[in-house]
Amino acid sequence: MGNQAIYRPHIDGLRAIAVSLVVLFHAYPSAFPGGFIGVDIFFVISGYLITGIIARDVRAGHFDLVGFYARRARRIFPALLIVLAATLVVGYRWMLPDAYRQLGIDAVASAAFSANIALMLQSGYFDVESAKKPLLHLWSLGIEEQFYLFWPLALMLSARLGANLFRASLLLGLASFALNLALTGPHPIAAFYLPVTRAFELFAGAVLALGWREAPEGKWHDFRALAGAALIGLSVALFDNTVPFPGWRAVLPVVGTMLMLSAPGAWGCRYILSSRPMVGIGLISYPHYLWHWPLLVYFAMIKTSSLTEIERGLIIGLSLLMAWATYRLIELPIRFGRGRPLKTRGLVAGMVAIAAAGIIVVRSDGFDGRLPPQVRAIASIRTNGSGWRVGECLLDLSQKTDYAETCVDHGKRPMVFLWGDSTAGALLPGLRRAQETREFGIAQFTASSCVPDLDGPANCRENNARVLEIAAKMDPEVVLLHAYWGLNFDGVAGIVAALKQRTHARIVVLGPVPVWRRGLPQEIILHYLQHQELIPERSNIGVSLNWQDAPMRAKLEQLGAEFISAWDALCDHRGCLTRIGPTAADLTSSDTVHLTDRASILLMATVIDKVLWAP
Repeated sequence: MGNQAIYRPHIDGLRAIAVSLVVLFHAYPSAFPGGFIGVDIFFVISGYLITGIIARDVRAGHFDLVGFYARRARRIFPALLIVLAATLVVGYRWMLPDAYRQLGIDAVASAAFSANIALMLQSGYFDVESAKKPLLHLWSLGIEEQFYLFWPLALMLSARLGANLFRASLLLGLASFALNLALTGPHPIAAFYLPVTRAFELFAGAVLALGWREAPEGKWHDFRALAGAALIGLSVALFDNTVPFPGWRAVLPVVGTMLMLSAPGAWGCRYILSSRPMVGIGLISYPHYLWHWPLLVYFAMIKTSSLTEIERGLIIGLSLLMAWATYRLIELPIRFGRGRPLKTRGLVAGMVAIAAAGIIVVRSDGFDGRLPPQVRAIASIRTNGSGWRVGECLLDLSQKTDYAETCVDHGKRPMVFLWGDSTAGALLPGLRRAQETREFGIAQFTASSCVPDLDGPANCRENNARVLEIAAKMDPEVVLLHAYWGLNFDGVAGIVAALKQRTHARIVVLGPVPVWRRGLPQEIILHYLQHQELIPERSNIGVSLNWQDAPMRAKLEQLGAEFISAWDALCDHRGCLTRIGPTAADLTSSDTVHLTDRASILLMATVIDKVLWAP
């Protein structure tokens, strides 16, 4: 093993690349779709540096486990404490009680080194949207902290047993990688968040630290650095948030990082990564990572419309400024000043206090007493989907891919074949109510986050192919397509063409429902906080513009499909319906796009005859 005690400035430059990729991915996801692999770069660097430090002391026989943990606390806790405290304070002012309660859970988990486990357990369709979780990014810190707890003990035990540390690291890394490959397909959420399936990235750094003899110069340095940069660049360009990850794809950024770490003598490492600007960003990469995501989340939450590109750029600049201040004024004095044992105890006490504060937030139900009873009741509305046949006819494809036999009203005609995502599932209460006064059957084949599209993510593509086969065999009178179409609805044309070819059905596309940018309950809270009154029954504030109806109608009618506007049924020149009465039960949407049962019944009562009968 080389001398890992030597400071290598190119490693800080590599940290700058890693944090910049993640921050740009969060701020501009369409421009940097694979930027999330910056976290994988961090993992390899951490495994490399920490293993080098521990192994050197273990082999010398003077490794101090308590001292190691104390140094890790002085490195990790100062900035984390400040960010957690600030996040809880701002959340009290701007978050819904339910979301704030969830923030309390996340704060406790972050203080207990288990943010990744908490987020894995939360992950599911009805969880608070990830874009509204200020501490979502701390999952990666949880994995690193768990590695720091386990790995020193494993190295000490291996050394006492006389085991080869390099072989032990390699074996553990291969086992973790195999488990990652096995789980990424059938259990992608677990594979993403579990430490045992991400540990191979840290072990890759460990293997490098234990098995590579460092040479400061050499003709292969430039080649290795160039190859490593190419692998990282390919990952950023080719990956996006729809690909299964980590899986085999994580090999690209992991190997790319290993190659760059092993090439300190390369021209790019000496003159680009080791330059003062790159090293400067690398030195503040940790607090920059901690600050950037809560700032993006809270500014988007407070603003009455979507953040512009310029605003996101300004937020990144603010994050850099706060990171520098945190590093200079908090991190450095605590890490390297006098009285380190006392500071360490103070940091531990501070983390316990954060956990206690999070517990108080949870037990107080997010301090729902901040709001008057009427607003509190509206704010506590949850998307439960009790009438949507979740797990039966509205599937989470990461958990189940087979529809129940009860998804079809056998023997009833005409048959309305409902196909779409969870927003289509939200139409079921309205369709059921319409059945009370009209004769027709319902066949429901819906899947969370999967629009009717023959392209798209693999799991949705496979499910939609299955649903198309079911529709072809059933040959219903009407196929009703509905989804949260988002920015791209080109794929519905392929579905319409396939249905036209394989069925005799009338194809009816129900256009998008109003989209409340922060969720209707959040809009109600913000309106109350700003005006001290209940939001009007109709409002244009916080509703995304309805630009899809016209192009969708034109595209679909050319293909022989019928288009019905949900917007026209729920909105007029005064705005979109926020409630159908004065109580919480009268709300029209429980989140960003899902209709409540009352709104579903109202919408379907308005359009059902157009669905059932040709104009």
